[in-house]
Amino acid sequence: MKHIRNFCIIAHIDHGKSTLADRLLDFTGSVTDREKQNQLLDNMDLERERGITIKSHAIQMEYTYQGEQYVLNLIDTPGHVDFSYEVSRSIAACEGALLVVDAAQSIQAQTISNLYLALENDLEIIPVLNKVDLPSANPEEVTDDIVDLLGCKASDVIPASAKTGLGIEEILSAIIERIPAPKGDPAQPLQALIFDSVYNPFRGVETYFRVINGTIKKGQKIKFVNTNKDYFADEVGTLKLTQVPKASISAGDVGYLITGIKEAKEVKVGDTITDAANPTKEPITGFEDVKPMVFAGIYPVDTEDYEDLRSSMEKLQLNDASLVFSPESSAALGFGFRCGFLGMLHMEIIQERLEREFEMTVITTVPNVSYHAFTRKDPEKPLIVNNPTDLPDPSTLDHVEEPYIKATIITKSDFVGNIMSLCIDKRGLITNQTYLTTDRVELSFDMPLAEIVFDFYDRLKTVSKGYASFDYAPIGMRTSKLVRVDILLNSQPVDALSALIHFDNAENIGRRMCEKLRELIPRQQFDIPIQAAIGAKIISRETIKALRKDVTAKCYGGDISRKRKLLEKQKKGKKRMRQVGNVEIPQQAFMAVLKLND
Repeated sequence: MKHIRNFCIIAHIDHGKSTLADRLLDFTGSVTDREKQNQLLDNMDLERERGITIKSHAIQMEYTYQGEQYVLNLIDTPGHVDFSYEVSRSIAACEGALLVVDAAQSIQAQTISNLYLALENDLEIIPVLNKVDLPSANPEEVTDDIVDLLGCKASDVIPASAKTGLGIEEILSAIIERIPAPKGDPAQPLQALIFDSVYNPFRGVETYFRVINGTIKKGQKIKFVNTNKDYFADEVGTLKLTQVPKASISAGDVGYLITGIKEAKEVKVGDTITDAANPTKEPITGFEDVKPMVFAGIYPVDTEDYEDLRSSMEKLQLNDASLVFSPESSAALGFGFRCGFLGMLHMEIIQERLEREFEMTVITTVPNVSYHAFTRKDPEKPLIVNNPTDLPDPSTLDHVEEPYIKATIITKSDFVGNIMSLCIDKRGLITNQTYLTTDRVELSFDMPLAEIVFDFYDRLKTVSKGYASFDYAPIGMRTSKLVRVDILLNSQPVDALSALIHFDNAENIGRRMCEKLRELIPRQQFDIPIQAAIGAKIISRETIKALRKDVTAKCYGGDISRKRKLLEKQKKGKKRMRQVGNVEIPQQAFMAVLKLND
């Protein structure tokens, strides 16, 4: 065990984690020249296209240091705030972390939040100053920032360039010297933590685990503590670039397990694997349940695909434990699921993965957050409102509470005014403003979560020319004056377009939604009124004019009453058509509500 090191790489988005992982794999000879490619561990098409890491990726390297052979288990993590749950799971399986900071961009919001996660788990932190070869790099100043943040010495910070390979040897030496070897006893009963899993259509669920105590052997009868089910370990092994089967894996090591499980529900991330004959007394703790931040409905385009969508979602949940879903139905869209996501990017990625990996075409409704409604009958007990249609009748309502967050924005001092006005527009209250250096400011706001769900992050990037970094944490519920805005199409309410909005913004948003829908819904043979309503009060209306055949074309000259008679006849037909007519809403209309400011 003293020759094993488990570590992860944490950083803000685009600070060079995946490139650093590539160089470590090259230097330790873990990949052949033929297998080499950029962002080697990002094995999803989506990750390569967008240039971001979505999943944590575990891989084992072997390295000889001062004549002794060491096994290094590396986990590369995502940097975007929406995938921070992946980071927390990787940290739970490690003893140390490489904290990568870009020498040109310095410390950003996600650097700090990932660092706190690692410190809470008592990880040994090795600071790495990456991209020192860039012309815009500012290594001395950024090293001082890291020293201030970590309280370490300037000599502890390793200057490196993942692109050119500078400093890679020093990083490997630091991993072996500074990160402690895993603690654990191979002689004790088996105790292993599941930190990830993936669905393989040929072999069932593949489980990735870290052994805390004991040994897991091929063919052994094992038990999952959470689900209380027994299985046989058909295959165990370690994760190199391909899976390498082994006879056994002992305490401190990381590996994979195949038991032939076909049901996605039977594997839970954070569960404990133990020996069926000699189980451990205590399961591993410290894995919190995920708290979704954004809720949206996902519906199959064809209602017959509901069961296929369910199994696709379950398989996807194996690979992304932060996805939460429960069944729901909508009058407009039929049967579907209410899903909880960690943010808007997470929602977009899930939708894309459903389409690519499972060939499911889905409709996503307007995202919203979870509210607490209190009725006059029982003002103490809150009703949880995940969907605007669940809001009780306004006449019985006492008050509504909405979730608030503490938003931390780090930016250049030139953009403070723009960012403040954006946050105040979004009902934010400034709580703190700290100058980290002469030109970098940290701003803290208390804001309603609902306001950052839609387009806040995009607009923040725009007003700060891409220099602002953003992180947030929930701070509880506060009372708010909220109303439900319903959209009526042809006098029929469309529940999938309803939204809970603050009273001050309701009229403006209702009007803009009507205008947007008028552009997107195709014209029919009859007039379609689009209305926004709060309760029984109509606050805005737009009309999509009918496509009309020129019925008076055959009248040349003659009496006006002949033309009028034909037009009246057409009008009656249109009216009858409007009563029985059905309006199809295109998918862009559901998503357009998010982009009202474009």
